[in-house]
Amino acid sequence: MMYREISDEVALDLYKTMHKIRKFEEAVVDLYARGRIPGFLHTYVGEEAVATGVCANLRIEDKITSTHRGHGHLIAKGGRLDLMMAELYARRTGYNKGKGGSMHIAEPELGSLGANAIVGAGIALINGAALTAQYLEQDSVGVSFFGDGATNTGAFHEALNLASVWNLPAIFVCENNRYAESTPQRKHQRVTDLAVRAKSYNMPGVIVDGDDVGAVYLVAREAIQRARTGGGPTLIEAKTHRWHGHHGSDTQFYRPKEELQELNQHCPIRRWATVLWSQNISEATLMAIEKQVEEELQAAIAFAEVSPLPDISEAYSDIYTPAPQEA
Repeated sequence: MMYREISDEVALDLYKTMHKIRKFEEAVVDLYARGRIPGFLHTYVGEEAVATGVCANLRIEDKITSTHRGHGHLIAKGGRLDLMMAELYARRTGYNKGKGGSMHIAEPELGSLGANAIVGAGIALINGAALTAQYLEQDSVGVSFFGDGATNTGAFHEALNLASVWNLPAIFVCENNRYAESTPQRKHQRVTDLAVRAKSYNMPGVIVDGDDVGAVYLVAREAIQRARTGGGPTLIEAKTHRWHGHHGSDTQFYRPKEELQELNQHCPIRRWATVLWSQNISEATLMAIEKQVEEELQAAIAFAEVSPLPDISEAYSDIYTPAPQEA
């Protein structure tokens, strides 16, 4: 497919962002396996086109809410690899001083209201950001990312209903990777296309190939522009593929071998590279981008490795609950 309506500059930015997400995630998988990264790990490998295509249309003042699988969302919103890596290392130089970690990393200054370990929790939160923009008569929007399993939660239905009733500038992006943890979609939902649930709330429901960053970019552009101009919310279902297990130690024994063997055929980065070549963008140009990303990644790892751990005296700083007082 040709994407002449997407400029070369944007097209190359899309490639760079996807490649940055992929290399970051591959690196943290290795570091996690070697015990360098503590806690839990949920990678975004295979789903890079969704966050990239959506966030390429956002401004810094636009807000996003993320999931436990949230590294890609923050990178796509402009997150720095060094500060992200330091956060995953639980170092005080990280975005959240080592206290958020993988599942709670956030950067409000970039409009990232945070990853969230609770399935579906960010869906309702984004309505608050959208309501703020509406009340202050700003043209910023809120975007919530979530998985197919989250559409079975009460938060999903309550949030979409409220966004529709109040005509909020909110975009709900379902990253349908076909698995809710280890449960295939066909076993936890009777509908095949989750976008049809938008009809219950009288908002547009759009299905897009979540492995095609160009298609995601264009669908998101339309929904975001609609929200900015008072057109209200949209539900986007991006059908994509999760390459790795639900978490770092998940061997995916529950997935058919044939399915796992076919994942490379859905690679969003390779697919976009093919589009770029067809539009006369050279392989040398892409290789230069890949080199730049690799250098940035290695610098991020080095930064995290030498960064200090938080001091015990900081245990009660930067939190809402007051520190306990001595008797």
